[in-house]
Formats: sequence, C-alpha cells, structure tokens
Amino acid sequence: MSELCNRLKRLVEQVDVIRGVFDLPQKQARVQALEQESISPDFWNDQQAAQKKMQELSVLREQVELWEGLYRRAQDALELCEMAEVDEDPGLLEELEREATALEEDFEKHQFALALSGKHDADSAILSIHAGAGGTEAQDWAQMLLRMYLRWAEKRGYKTTITDMTEGEEAGIKSVTVEVEGPYAYGYLKAEKGTHRLVRLSPFDASNRRHTSFAKVEVMPVLDEDIDIEIDPKDIEIEVFLSGGAGGQNVQKNATAVRIRHLPTGIVVTCQNERSQTQNRESAMRVLRGKLYELEQERLAEEKARLKGENVQADFGTQIRSYVLHPYQMVKDLRTNVETGNTTAVLDGEIDPFIEAWLKQQVGVEALEN
Repeated sequence: MSELCNRLKRLVEQVDVIRGVFDLPQKQARVQALEQESISPDFWNDQQAAQKKMQELSVLREQVELWEGLYRRAQDALELCEMAEVDEDPGLLEELEREATALEEDFEKHQFALALSGKHDADSAILSIHAGAGGTEAQDWAQMLLRMYLRWAEKRGYKTTITDMTEGEEAGIKSVTVEVEGPYAYGYLKAEKGTHRLVRLSPFDASNRRHTSFAKVEVMPVLDEDIDIEIDPKDIEIEVFLSGGAGGQNVQKNATAVRIRHLPTGIVVTCQNERSQTQNRESAMRVLRGKLYELEQERLAEEKARLKGENVQADFGTQIRSYVLHPYQMVKDLRTNVETGNTTAVLDGEIDPFIEAWLKQQVGVEALEN
C-alpha cells in the first residue's frame, strides 16, 4: 500500500479511537432523548431548565456530527485511494493527497478542542500551591511555582488575583491561592494538579548541598451560582480577623479577612485580599465551592474505579513532574514523558507543551502517537 493510503488508514484508526474514547453512541442516544424531550408540550414551562437542555443538545449534536463526519470522510478517502492505486489514476491520487492533508489538519485541530470539552473546562480557575515538607527549601519552591504560573497566565492574557497567601518565616511562601480569570483557565490548569518535585543545590545550605523539595498544586473551577454545589449554612463556621501583611503586620484596622471552615469535610479557606469583609466572604465561598466540587469529582472517580473492578485508587496527590536543576538541567513530566532541558524557560512560564501533552492523553491521543 502506498504512503498516501497508509496515511489515510492511520487517520481512520485515529478518529476511530477518539470515537471510542468520546463514547459517541452514548452521546448520540442523549441527543435523541433531548430531541424527543424538546417537542414535549410542557418542555418550555421551565424556561431556564429548557434553555440549558437546548444548549446541551446543541453542543452534543455539533460534537457527534463533527467526529462522525470526519470518520466518514477519512473512510471514503481511504477507499478511493485503494481504488486509485488499482486503476493507476494519478489525477485522483493528487486530489486525495490534498484531502488527506486537510483531514489531518482538521483532526489535529478538533482533537485538542475535544481535550477541552469538559463540563467546566471553559471556566476560570482557582489555583492553590502548598509547600511540602522541607521548611524554607519547600517554601521557596512554592514561591517559584507561583511565579511560574503567574508568568504563564500573563502570557495567555489571563487576569490573576492572589486571594490569600501565607508567607514563610525566612523565605518563600507556605501556601497561596490565586484566582485565574479567563476562558479555559480551568481546562488548561487542571493538567497541573498534583505534586511537583524540585532538585537543586540549596541557596539556603551553607554547605551548598543538593536538596529535594516538594510542593502540591490544587486546581478548582470557579463555579457559577447555578452549579449544583449546595452548602448548608449550618455546615460552615465563619471567622473574621485582621488582614495580615508581610511579616505578620496588620494592614487594616478593621477585621475584613474571612476564614470559612466546612464542618462535614474539614476544608478551611481564607481570603484577605479584598478591602471589605463582604468581598472576602464572597471570594472565600467561591474557593470553598470549587474545593467541594473537586472533592465530589474525586469521589466519583474512586467509585467508578471500584465498579470497574480495578485495583486502582484515584490519586490526585502523586508526583507529576520533576524539575532538576543539578547535577543536570531537565524538566520531565512523569505522566506523559515530555521533557526539556530548558529549565529557565519552564520556570518563566513556558509550560504549554506539558499541559497540551497531558490534555491529549486524556482523550486517548497518546495511543495514536505510538
């Protein structure tokens, strides 16, 4: 078989993998169910619910038609290629060469869009960084990560707001929470969730020894008010206190900072960036809603693994990436094996190759690269 036919055959296989991962039959069934529901006489009695279902129908219909159409195009082109080879038709082969290139471009474009088609991927994000064990070393590493993400966000044109930060005793930060505002901020940043490991010669060690430091990154979506995350007022304790600046200094005379504890889960969130208690409370509640959403997602993932009979636990706290600055220069993502020797660029916010590789992996694209 010619190289052209092999390209088309591989494209058919690639699209077929995506169709399986995407579960197109299930989505097609959902489209049919929504279409039937939409013609019911009382469908529009609840305007808000009806609009949401029509939006869901529009998105699902577009996705199904796109991938089924791409699959049919690739199959048709492959069949014509095999016929053209038998008939030795150079004109048809030349036309199919152009079609194969167009198909490959469409596939590349839409496969990445598919990786960002999750329920909240288009939303803004809440990013939290926590220094791991290791004192000043880990706290300095947490601050390096904060700088990396702020630079990444700046390059993408996202607005960032630090809503809470606890500084280290000597250097760095113990923890920080940042709201990243912009389209698909959560869709991209969810790839960064996990433990990040740094290996370097310590600037805080008089003997200049090599140290390993860890920091944990959490990412939650900024949820709209109509998202079904209910927080019973009886389940939370709210504390107000003076906002603290660097070195523990109070920056305001009035108690405007807010700390909220969610009693059923033990989750605690703090916000002290805004000037009013009301604004800080609203920001803290947004963070809490995001954390509860992520907790529910983890629970569902664990339940899904259990029902499938796999001896696998959903583990969101494992090491995902190593940043080695000594004895050699290397950043390597342990999930995708993407790596680079340009550590300076990565720490300056050039993390898109890692994010994109992980996103593609989530829709089975890693299998297509082999």
